[in-house]
Amino acid sequence: MNDNFSSTPHRRYNILTGEYVLVSPHRTKRPWQGKKESAAKKEQIKHDPDCYLCAGNTRINGEVNPNYESTYVFQNDFGALLEDSTPFTYNEGLLKAEDETGICKVICFSPNHSETLPDMEISAIENVISVWQKEYKELGANPAINHVQIFENKGAIMGCSNPHPHGQIWAQKSIPNEVIKKTEKQEEYFNAKNQSLLVDYVKQEIELNERVIFENETFVSVVPFWAVWPYEVMILPKRQIQHIGLLTDAEKKDYAEQIKVVTQKYDKLFDCSFPYSGGIHQAPTDKEYDSWHFHMSFYPPLLRSATVKKFMVGYEMFGMPQRDITAEIAAQSLREL
Repeated sequence: MNDNFSSTPHRRYNILTGEYVLVSPHRTKRPWQGKKESAAKKEQIKHDPDCYLCAGNTRINGEVNPNYESTYVFQNDFGALLEDSTPFTYNEGLLKAEDETGICKVICFSPNHSETLPDMEISAIENVISVWQKEYKELGANPAINHVQIFENKGAIMGCSNPHPHGQIWAQKSIPNEVIKKTEKQEEYFNAKNQSLLVDYVKQEIELNERVIFENETFVSVVPFWAVWPYEVMILPKRQIQHIGLLTDAEKKDYAEQIKVVTQKYDKLFDCSFPYSGGIHQAPTDKEYDSWHFHMSFYPPLLRSATVKKFMVGYEMFGMPQRDITAEIAAQSLREL
């Protein structure tokens, strides 16, 4: 590892967005006298009669959940996007707006009210991936949908409104900002090299073995070189796969194992049910994208313990993201668990 990485302030380039993160490794020695909170205790009940997501329960809109025994998906009762919206455009001088339409869904990973992804069997996580694949394919085939975003907010501090382990899908007419940036950078590299940007990145990370968390036959998880969040992790397939619909059975199993191992390591890091926002970035659905290479990212807010969090404030809101713990140290901590 470059000695400068562990002692000298520097900035690192994100190959997927073209943006930088400021790294200040010397600041890890500073004393902490900031806010401390009690660690959230994990629930240990299989069924909560008051939970809107548990099997057989009535949701707030009056609909009754079936007595599902595996992964269950339904249309979000309070979706941020609506299928039917009044079409409009607004252009007044420097002010511009337009209507946005889409479909929002909720995915309950398991009927068990307390079973998070790290608690699930690999085969059960494969079932979740199968649902992701089905929804990506079906929603993406809708001519009114051009992008399908699959994600999970885990934990109350991530804004999760219901403790029953679940994820979401937002499928929409337009392509979101982050995906536009990643599309542009991957296309630039693909056009110049006739090769996937992330295939070459994966090869380099495996060769260096400084930020690798876990590797199996077809996937690898790393703390990306340009990570913004203290214990950010990216799961990537070793071969170029534009979207999850193209996974082989063997790759699906390896992907499920990666999700389980990474989230188990998270829970062990500070001995708590580790909060995060995790999401899949893959090719938009409006056309074919030869340059895209799907990946899953986890953005956890915990910094020093189960109760000390990382916030994007001050300089980060007005300048650029900044981190103290280097990606290499974070990877070492996770790898050794």
